Amino acid sequence: MKLENLIATGTNKEVYKSGDTAIKVFGDNYPKADVLNEALIASRVEETGINMPKIKEVSVIDGKWAIAMDYIEGKTLADYMKEDPANIDKYVEQMVDIQLDMHSKKCPMLGKLKDKLYGRIDSLDIEATKKYELLTRLDSAPKHKKLCHGDFNPNNIIISGDKPYIIDWNHATRGNASADVARSYLWLCLYMPEIADKYMDKFCEKSGTDKKYVQRWLPVVAAARLSKNIPEEKELIEKWIDVVEYE
Repeated sequence: MKLENLIATGTNKEVYKSGDTAIKVFGDNYPKADVLNEALIASRVEETGINMPKIKEVSVIDGKWAIAMDYIEGKTLADYMKEDPANIDKYVEQMVDIQLDMHSKKCPMLGKLKDKLYGRIDSLDIEATKKYELLTRLDSAPKHKKLCHGDFNPNNIIISGDKPYIIDWNHATRGNASADVARSYLWLCLYMPEIADKYMDKFCEKSGTDKKYVQRWLPVVAAARLSKNIPEEKELIEKWIDVVEYE
């Protein structure tokens, strides 16, 4: 398989297009177990019937691990938001509708969201009292089993024709939908702050969820995000991890 048409780059990975196939090629030292786990997670999510690129093959290309999947032709929801700001409310509602549909699915073979968050927070080098408060809040949160994406944002939604497709499922888990929403809200605060509150309000309105219930997850998901060590995010995220009640 030839790697000629580079369409995207990320940390330790590149994505190429070959006909109707997208090929994600990982860096030289990317762990084999992480590649196989990513393919496994996506394959399990496929079974829910949700619109997403389907895995075609896991292979080694030029000594590097690669995952081949369907190439989805279209533009991201983020592109539409930037190109047509006059209709931003419509796109925010579309984002919420897609997420609500996703949360209606169940995928019992996925790992637990709580376990993933616990591991990330426990690995942080922060004050012991603060860590204890965060883990206590996480432990006391209601246990749900909804399909959670883990990185649901407008860049990971491709509109192809009139169909939305969700991409990049490597952080998917089963758990509490409000934690997934808090994670999306945090991402929006960092990268698309002009729509963050619109998104939160619309989700709570359409789902019948009390905003404070979602907000209780913010310190927890912020702490988990802090474990990724992204320098440009650090200052803002550190302000979010104090266990306080948000207004």
